[in-house]
Amino acid sequence: MGNHGAASGLARHLPPLAAGFIAVLVGYTSSAAIVFQAAHAAGATPAQLASWLWALGLGMGVTCIGLSLRYRTPILTAWSTPGAALLATGLVGVPMEEAVGAFLFASALMAALGFSGGFERVMRHVPPSLAAAMLAGVLLRFGLGAFAALGDDFVLVGATIAVFFAGRRWWPRYAVPLAFVAGLAVAGAGGGIAADGIEWRLAAPAFVTPRFSASTLIGVGLPLFVVTLASQNVPGLAVLRANGYATPASPLLGWTGVTGLALAPFGGFSFNLAAITAAICMSRDADPDPARRYLASVWAGGFYLLTGIGGATVASLLAAFPQALVVAIAGLALLATIGGSLATALADEPGRDAALVAFLVTASGLTLFGVGSAFWGLAFGYAASRIGRR
Repeated sequence: MGNHGAASGLARHLPPLAAGFIAVLVGYTSSAAIVFQAAHAAGATPAQLASWLWALGLGMGVTCIGLSLRYRTPILTAWSTPGAALLATGLVGVPMEEAVGAFLFASALMAALGFSGGFERVMRHVPPSLAAAMLAGVLLRFGLGAFAALGDDFVLVGATIAVFFAGRRWWPRYAVPLAFVAGLAVAGAGGGIAADGIEWRLAAPAFVTPRFSASTLIGVGLPLFVVTLASQNVPGLAVLRANGYATPASPLLGWTGVTGLALAPFGGFSFNLAAITAAICMSRDADPDPARRYLASVWAGGFYLLTGIGGATVASLLAAFPQALVVAIAGLALLATIGGSLATALADEPGRDAALVAFLVTASGLTLFGVGSAFWGLAFGYAASRIGRR
């Protein structure tokens, strides 16, 4: 009886654990290279690069676990991928001390905006249908990628997809982890796991004394704040709202900003709400009960802590997985969320045109003034809804 109860408890924790792991896997494999480029642009030494990984992993882990437990909501945080892309070009020739000063400036602005409540007041005006349409547009490329990857490795991806749909038929709670295990088995049998590239070393913090330069604050710090707010926090909060979570936005932004203030001298350039990886932790595959899905974000936070401590070891381990498998698992894990978002977005007939505009603009990948398509999808969709209402 005791063994049966323990097995039942383990089985119940497997889906949120798998969702948390897949969220971290997708986050690292999709954008860690951009973070490396940003660090190299600032002239980071190998020790400083390891410190960046330590600070980012620690910050994301602490905020994921702390905020998810505090609000019993799947709050997933991330580094700012658009911010890292901006830094990869903006930090060329900028001393590391001035770069850290810009990180502190951007995080201070984010904390002030969050705790002041200004961001939440703006987001109250975004209709749920537009938030759902934007989310569907953001995730569309991942759903398409799962099937496009068949052209890269038909056997590996085909087996993964087949096991996923078989799991959805007979073991729906375990479809994603079963598909991932099956993909790993096929990849291992075919020699597709690059174990030779795995490095075994831990990361250590390296403190950099900040220096403030007006030109760097305006040229790097301010754009980093704007890009992180528009391209990460706006979609991140929209994902929460689209999945029915009414968590207050102010403390979420405020505490991610405070985390940046604490870890910027070690390389934690920016922390914000996640959107794509958060959707993995909010899906039915994470837990059929929406009130328990926060456990997936807690598990993700634990894996982020391991990536911070492990530094280059974990990054190289994740890089050892076949890219086709990572792409396929990401798309399959998001299928239910894409379908639910489209259903919500198009359910209201009077607002359907505006929702379609938000979906199409977001899915287009449009970038204007350095700001990504998720923000513009909401902006154009909102404008269309106002025009239609008048």
